Amino acid sequence: MAGKSYPDAHPVAGASLHKVSLFRPSLLWLLILAPVAAVLDHAGIVPAGIVFFCAALAIVPFAKLIVQGTEQVAVHTGATIGGLLNATFGNLPELIIAMAALRAGLLEMVRASIIGALLANLLVALGLSFLLGGIRHHSQEYNPNAIRTYSSTMVLAWISLALPSAFHRALEEESHLGVHATLDLVVAVVLLGLYGLFLLYSLRTHPETFAELNSPVSHEGAGEHPTIVRGVVTLLVASLGAAWMSEILVGAAEQAGQSLGMSQMFMGVIVLALVGGAAESGSAIAMGRANRPDLSIGIALGSCVQIALFVAPMLVLIAPVMGQPQFRLVFSQAEMWMLFGAVLLGATVTTTGHSTWFRGAQLLALYLIIAAILYLIPATLS
Repeated sequence: MAGKSYPDAHPVAGASLHKVSLFRPSLLWLLILAPVAAVLDHAGIVPAGIVFFCAALAIVPFAKLIVQGTEQVAVHTGATIGGLLNATFGNLPELIIAMAALRAGLLEMVRASIIGALLANLLVALGLSFLLGGIRHHSQEYNPNAIRTYSSTMVLAWISLALPSAFHRALEEESHLGVHATLDLVVAVVLLGLYGLFLLYSLRTHPETFAELNSPVSHEGAGEHPTIVRGVVTLLVASLGAAWMSEILVGAAEQAGQSLGMSQMFMGVIVLALVGGAAESGSAIAMGRANRPDLSIGIALGSCVQIALFVAPMLVLIAPVMGQPQFRLVFSQAEMWMLFGAVLLGATVTTTGHSTWFRGAQLLALYLIIAAILYLIPATLS
């Protein structure tokens, strides 16, 4: 099944909350930083970096609650609707952060955050999953049919972003603004249509392509699942909380980046992307350590497909509604080369149908190199 998470991946994700001691370390403890970030932002008495740091950490538990709420609702809706819910809400934190940056007029940061989210899932989430899973289980087998579909879709997504970017750079004159807007609109509609077909293919016509190998049988009773009302409430509250913190995060991002010597590209590609995808990356890593590589890959690569085919084109359509200039699908050559390298390496290390810790180390090595390059690039050149 496609999507960042699966209804059966955590059969009692919400119910388990009742069994966890309040004194056991949890990401939910970071929720205390939400009011702290709000107070510090309103007071304006501390450096922007501290506000940014508090808001970034506060978004992580909200993202985790969005994932939990989606899974709780998906348990009661069946596989098809559950998969659609996971696909729709799985990348909500990234979309909220991007919309906040778009509202603030930080268009370069928005584009960088899209590339960053793809790199974080392809290299960090999948890399840590393979690394930690391989150390614990030596070698892990997974369904290669799903990998082929994900890989071909990501190659197509890269081409769909690279070609408009090249077109925009070739025709930079003001007289061609109407042509740019038309091209972006056409590409956005085509990508959204392809995303709908991807959901149809993975959830309805060919779900066996994404079937998990050696899936464990759940022995949990139906009564142990959380109610659908609880899932909806969790989803709504967490989404509002994430939107609240995203506004503060983006508001402090530019000043924080300047004070720390970070360009908008580094803030978007590395910092905002890691913050927005922290909860889902954690889920992918947990599935890898639990020897469920199919779910781990589905979370990481499914997220990439959603960002490229859903989040990016949605921003093109949303920008005019928000009163902002046309959001153009014009990514820098550096961003396109970084994404090309990640897609190529990701496809190369996953096509065999089994993973080891060294393949995870390869993915992480590329990410560290990219992060170092982006940090060292002067802001004027990014």
